[in-house]
Amino acid sequence: MSKSVFILGGQRSGKSGYAVRQAELRSEHPVYIATARIWDEDFRKRIIRHQQDRGPHWTTIEEEKYISSLHIPGKSVVVLDCVTLWLTNFFIDNDYDAEVTLSQAKQEWDKFIQKDMELYVISNEVGMSLHAQTETGRKFTDLQGWMNQYIASKSDEVYLMVAGIAHKIK
Repeated sequence: MSKSVFILGGQRSGKSGYAVRQAELRSEHPVYIATARIWDEDFRKRIIRHQQDRGPHWTTIEEEKYISSLHIPGKSVVVLDCVTLWLTNFFIDNDYDAEVTLSQAKQEWDKFIQKDMELYVISNEVGMSLHAQTETGRKFTDLQGWMNQYIASKSDEVYLMVAGIAHKIK
C-alpha cells in the first residue's frame, strides 16, 4: 500500500469532512467505501446526508464487512467510512463475541491494506465518551479501542479530530 492515514474523533468531530477534503485534494475521482448497515430511518437519513456531501466525481462502494474482496483500481485515493460501523457488523454477526470479532477484523484489515491505494480511514474514538452502561456496550468500547490501536500501529499518519480541527498525533 502506498499510504495510510487514520482519522479518529468523536461524533460530529469533523472526521468524514476532513477525510473527504484530503481525498479530493489528491484525486479527481476518489473512491468512498461505505460500511454502514441501514438500521432505522434516522440512520438512513444520515447516510443520505453523507452521500449529498460528496459530489458526483466520487465512486461509492458499499461493503459491510469484506473490504478485502473489493476491486479497487491501483493508485486510487480511498476513504473508508467507517471502522466503527464495519466493526459493529462483525460484532453483531458474531453474537457480540469481542475476541472472535477482533480476530476476524484484524485478518480482514491485514488483507485489505495490501491493496495499492492511498487510504484515509475514519474511526470513532469511543473510549473518551461516557462509560457504557451495558456489558455489550463495554465489550464494544474495548473492542473498538483495540482495533483502533491495531489500525493506528499500521498507519503512516494518525490524526485526532477535535471540533473540526485535525491534530496530528503520528
